[in-house]
Amino acid sequence: MYIGIIKYKNNKNAKFGKRTLAFAIRVRRFIARLPKVTANFEDGKQVIRSSGSIGANYIEANEKLGLKDLSYRMKIARKEAKETVYWLNSNRRE
Repeated sequence: MYIGIIKYKNNKNAKFGKRTLAFAIRVRRFIARLPKVTANFEDGKQVIRSSGSIGANYIEANEKLGLKDLSYRMKIARKEAKETVYWLNSNRRE
Protein backbone atom coordinates (compact mmCIF):
# COMPACT_ATOMS: atom_id res chain seq x y z
CA MET A 1 0.00 0.00 0.00
CA TYR A 2 1.30 3.46 -0.90
CA ILE A 3 0.74 6.76 0.91
CA GLY A 4 2.23 9.46 -1.24
CA ILE A 5 5.53 7.98 -2.33
CA ILE A 6 5.94 5.78 0.76
CA LYS A 7 5.23 2.07 0.38
CA TYR A 8 3.95 0.14 3.39
CA LYS A 9 3.86 -3.63 3.64
CA ASN A 10 0.31 -3.80 5.00
CA ASN A 11 -2.71 -1.69 5.85
CA LYS A 12 -1.93 -1.62 9.60
CA ASN A 13 1.47 -0.06 8.92
CA ALA A 14 -0.08 2.40 6.48
CA LYS A 15 -2.65 3.52 9.05
CA PHE A 16 0.05 4.14 11.65
CA GLY A 17 2.12 6.00 9.06
CA LYS A 18 -0.86 8.24 8.32
CA ARG A 19 -1.40 8.85 12.04
CA THR A 20 2.21 9.88 12.63
CA LEU A 21 2.02 12.30 9.70
CA ALA A 22 -1.29 13.73 10.92
CA PHE A 23 0.21 14.16 14.40
CA ALA A 24 3.22 16.07 13.05
CA ILE A 25 0.88 18.36 11.08
CA ARG A 26 -1.32 18.98 14.13
CA VAL A 27 1.74 19.83 16.22
CA ARG A 28 2.87 22.36 13.62
CA ARG A 29 -0.56 23.98 13.61
CA PHE A 30 -0.55 24.13 17.42
CA ILE A 31 2.88 25.77 17.49
CA ALA A 32 1.78 28.31 14.87
CA ARG A 33 -1.04 29.45 17.20
CA LEU A 34 1.22 30.06 20.20
CA PRO A 35 2.11 33.64 21.14
CA LYS A 36 5.24 34.84 19.35
CA VAL A 37 7.65 35.04 22.28
CA THR A 38 11.24 33.80 22.44
CA ALA A 39 10.53 30.81 24.68
CA ASN A 40 7.73 29.56 22.43
CA PHE A 41 9.88 30.06 19.35
CA GLU A 42 12.75 27.96 20.69
CA ASP A 43 10.56 25.27 22.26
CA GLY A 44 8.38 25.22 19.15
CA LYS A 45 11.34 24.48 16.89
CA GLN A 46 12.27 21.54 19.09
CA VAL A 47 8.78 20.06 19.32
CA ILE A 48 8.36 20.36 15.54
CA ARG A 49 11.62 18.46 15.02
CA SER A 50 10.78 15.70 17.49
CA SER A 51 7.18 15.27 16.29
CA GLY A 52 8.29 14.93 12.68
CA SER A 53 11.02 12.52 13.66
CA ILE A 54 8.48 10.02 15.01
CA GLY A 55 7.04 9.38 11.56
CA ALA A 56 10.39 9.60 9.81
CA ASN A 57 11.83 6.89 12.05
CA TYR A 58 8.70 4.78 11.61
CA ILE A 59 9.16 4.97 7.84
CA GLU A 60 12.79 3.95 8.24
CA ALA A 61 11.72 1.03 10.46
CA ASN A 62 9.42 -0.21 7.70
CA GLU A 63 12.39 -0.32 5.36
CA LYS A 64 14.21 -2.51 7.85
CA LEU A 65 17.38 -4.31 6.99
CA GLY A 66 16.73 -6.89 9.70
CA LEU A 67 15.07 -7.35 13.06
CA LYS A 68 17.82 -5.44 14.89
CA ASP A 69 17.38 -2.47 12.57
CA LEU A 70 13.59 -2.57 13.01
CA SER A 71 13.95 -2.66 16.79
CA TYR A 72 16.50 0.17 16.76
CA ARG A 73 14.34 2.45 14.59
CA MET A 74 11.21 1.78 16.63
CA LYS A 75 13.11 2.60 19.83
CA ILE A 76 14.23 5.90 18.32
CA ALA A 77 10.65 6.69 17.26
CA ARG A 78 9.48 5.95 20.81
CA LYS A 79 12.17 8.20 22.29
CA GLU A 80 11.14 11.00 19.93
CA ALA A 81 7.50 10.54 20.99
CA LYS A 82 8.49 10.89 24.63
CA GLU A 83 10.53 13.99 23.82
CA THR A 84 7.57 15.47 21.96
CA VAL A 85 5.33 14.92 25.01
CA TYR A 86 7.94 16.65 27.17
CA TRP A 87 8.10 19.72 24.91
CA LEU A 88 4.31 19.89 24.54
CA ASN A 89 3.93 19.74 28.32
CA SER A 90 6.49 22.54 28.68
CA ASN A 91 4.12 24.76 26.67
CA ARG A 92 1.10 24.09 28.88
CA ARG A 93 -0.64 27.09 30.34
CA GLU A 94 -1.18 26.79 34.09
